[in-house]
Order: sequence, then structure tokens, then C-alpha cells
Amino acid sequence: MLRIPEVEEVMELGKELGFNFTRTEAEIVQDRIASSLQELDEFYEMRIEEERLPLRYLTRDPGYRPSAEEDPYNAFIRKCRVEGAEEGILKGKTVALKDHVAVAGIPQSFGSHFMDGYIPDYDATIVTRLLDHGATITGKLNMHDFSSGGMIGVGNFGRTQNPHNPDHVPGGSSSGSGAALAAGLVDISIGGDQGGSVRNPAHYCGVVGLKPTFGLIPHTGVVGADPSLDYLGPMARRVEDVAAALQCLAGPDGYDPRQTEMPEIPNYTELLDRGVKGLKIGILTEGFGYEGMEKDVEEAVLSAVDVLRHAGAEVKKVSIPMHTDAHIAGSAIMLEGTKYLFDTNFGGAFAATYYPTSLITTIGRFKQSHGHEWPLTFKLNMTLAEYLHERYHGRLYAKAQNVRKTVKKAYDKAFAEVDLLVCPTKPNKAPKFVEARNYVEAMEHYLNRGGAAHSRNTMPFNYTGHPAISVPCAKSEGLPIGMQLIAPHFQDLLLLQTAYAFQETVDMSKLQTVLAI
Repeated sequence: MLRIPEVEEVMELGKELGFNFTRTEAEIVQDRIASSLQELDEFYEMRIEEERLPLRYLTRDPGYRPSAEEDPYNAFIRKCRVEGAEEGILKGKTVALKDHVAVAGIPQSFGSHFMDGYIPDYDATIVTRLLDHGATITGKLNMHDFSSGGMIGVGNFGRTQNPHNPDHVPGGSSSGSGAALAAGLVDISIGGDQGGSVRNPAHYCGVVGLKPTFGLIPHTGVVGADPSLDYLGPMARRVEDVAAALQCLAGPDGYDPRQTEMPEIPNYTELLDRGVKGLKIGILTEGFGYEGMEKDVEEAVLSAVDVLRHAGAEVKKVSIPMHTDAHIAGSAIMLEGTKYLFDTNFGGAFAATYYPTSLITTIGRFKQSHGHEWPLTFKLNMTLAEYLHERYHGRLYAKAQNVRKTVKKAYDKAFAEVDLLVCPTKPNKAPKFVEARNYVEAMEHYLNRGGAAHSRNTMPFNYTGHPAISVPCAKSEGLPIGMQLIAPHFQDLLLLQTAYAFQETVDMSKLQTVLAI
């Protein structure tokens, strides 16, 4: 039963909202609140069946936390096994998921201990689709707690190591999604990308990672960030496995409100072997040579472009001045957008979609009782977002949203001249992990390593919605380097075709050999 607030509570709530009720006003408001709560209480108690996401493949158990021997790089939070259909293009493939994806019956942590005990009773849309196509889900992957970091690979479940050199970071926030693949522990992984968090670990761990066109893969049943920047992306050691995963995952599900004006989904797997003859590739000049760009990274990507040139592609330089600052606009949306999502206990609002009531309740209760346990990087971002919202009334968020089309047009203008753009995924190789004495020191190390500047080549395409893929193209000092290809909207197939052509031209296995433990 919904409790009617006391008059004093009404006055306090009004004060928080800037209303400053007189007692007489508060008594009037309390009376109206009482009437409204009675109606809402009656509605809440009505026995109306709530729509639920499809739930099939019911044989599953909660799994377990793997040992260091089983998971030497700490890529997994939880191992489990959920068998899919008897047939399908993913039959025989093992798939693991970043732990922001709901799998019914399997504990979901979002990388944080405060979610201990939370077990979703629904499958995310992508889980149903993977299982429908024969995949076997084998685990939930490590991540920064609440996706609150983009590089170092540290969360409540310990540090994920980079299999190419365990002394170095794997990238994040989908750290386990990259490390598990590099270590050969899984065939396909699913990561989340809000500014580069699929492509970062792909670059640092030497695997293939796709951030698809905005809205191509439904996000239903996944804890996210600002929905205008949020993506799910398949990752694998081989391009053909990424293509097979996308074949299963792409298309509207009837719940995700971002999936409008969806074109017909092509057969990504059958059309993969196209080659690059006659393909026009633009070297994005603003994606090279900026502060923090390591020379060997730049040279490796340019050498990879030469491989594509020799395979028949036409290559020219393309300048898009807006690329230099596009990541800042994306960051402005990410900050305040995540604050708005936080206010709804990560359930979101203002859309006719599926709302996970159990998750919303769990996070809401935690906020009330254990708010001090949020990770410090998350506290930093939320405090900055609250400051911007309180002092500047949301106008930075509004401006960043309003200039989005202008920035998108700048890239689309370039795509009138070339078919694809290319640049380094990240400006550096995987940095060495610096042991921190505490979480505060760990955050300082992260911030001192560049913060948002490291998303300069990745965040812009979360912002504009263009698809982008990171493909391993070289190793230097034993560490992988990724080449990022970017395409026009819904030209994900062209990205996969080009990445596949590159993969088949070079010996990618040499780039993906990891150190033995």
C-alpha cells in the first residue's frame, strides 16, 4: 500500500523542488496527493498481466565464479552454460556477454558488488536471438563497475589482464569482452559501446569489435547509458564470427524505440567475400597526429591502409575539421544523459517500451541505503552532471543534441566522396597497468592517462550513429594495434567486407598470438 506523506514531508519535498510551500499550501497538496495515491494504489493492486519479454531455453543454472586456473586473465565474472537451439548459424559457437546484459536465472552484477543477489527473470532480446540461432552462452564478462571507466579494466571483481601482456590494461569498459576472446576462452563476445567500449578492448586486445549503426541491434533488457549514444556490439577473433553474430542480432524487436526506419537486413555472412577493388577509402586526417598519438600506432594503420590499396582500393586523404571536437559533444550528452537515467534507477522513461521493474527496484533501494558505495569514477561523473544541470539548466545537453545533425552532415559530406573512412581506433597501445593503493589512486591514474581525449576517434561515431569497426592490423612491442573503419549509416556490411578482405590478406593469427601463462 502506498503511504501518504506527512505535511512536513510535503514541505520538505517542495523545498527540494524550489517551491517553498506555506503550511496551508502543503496541507492542500497533501490532500490531493492522498487522493492520487489511493487511485495509484488501486491500479498497482489490479491483476492485469504485465507483458514480459520472451523466455525460452529454460534449462539453466546460476553458474559460478571461476577459479584463477580456469580464468587466468580474470575475464569472467561468472561462468554458466545456457544451450540454444539445435540448429542455427551459431551452432557450436560459445558466446559470453558483458554483465550489463540480462540473462534470466543468471545473477547480474553490472560489475558491482552492490547488485549481489539480483537475478533477472527475463532475457534481453539479444540473448533470445543468440539462443534461437544455436549459440551456447557460457558466461558473464568482467567490466568496469557500472561502466564507469574506459581504459584500465578495474572493477569490483578485480583487474582484468591483457592476454598479450598481463602487465598492461585490456581496455574497457567491456574489458572482459576483449580479454576472453584474446585468451581463446570464447568464440564470440558481446560488449556495450557508449563512447568506444567495444572498440577500445578490441584495439588493446587484438580482436575485431563492431559498433553497429545506431538502432541496428535492439538494446531491450540491457542496462545502459544515454540511449542516444548507447550500442551493443559483437566481438570475435575473426570477422566472419562478428558477421554471423550481427546476422542474428540485427533488426527491430518491437520494444526498442530507437529502431525506426529500419532497412532490410542483408545477409552479412553470405555477402562477406566481396573484396575491396574499386573501394574508395578516405584517410581521416584529423584522426591522426594529435597529442598523445604514438608514432608506431599511426604508422601501423597507414601501413594497413596500404595493404588495402594494393588489394585494389583507392585511397585519398579526407579532412573533417569537426572531428577534432565531436567527442566533446558526445561527452556532454553522456554526462547529463546518464544523470537522467540514474534518476530513473536506470529504467529510463518517456518511451513505450519494456521496463524491468525488478532491476529498477533493486537499484532504487541501493541508492537509498548504500549510495556511498558507488564507484568513485561514477560519483565524479554524476557530480559533474548534477553541477551542469543545476547551474546551467540542461542547456549544454540540449546544445549537444541540437548540433548532432550538423556534425553528422559533416561526415556524410565526406561519404559523398569516399565509401569508408579510416583512422587509428586509439592513439596508443595498451598502457601498462599501474598498481594503485586504493580506488582513489586508481581513478587518478585513469584521469591522468587522457580521460575523454582517448575517445577522440571513437566517441564521434556514437554521437553521429555511423557504424565503426576496429580490426587488428599490427603488433608493436608485443601489443596489438587496431585500425578503425567507419561507414555511412546502415553500411555495416561494407565495413565487414572490408575488414574481411584485410583479414584474408594478412596473417592475422600472428597479430593475435598471446603470451602463455
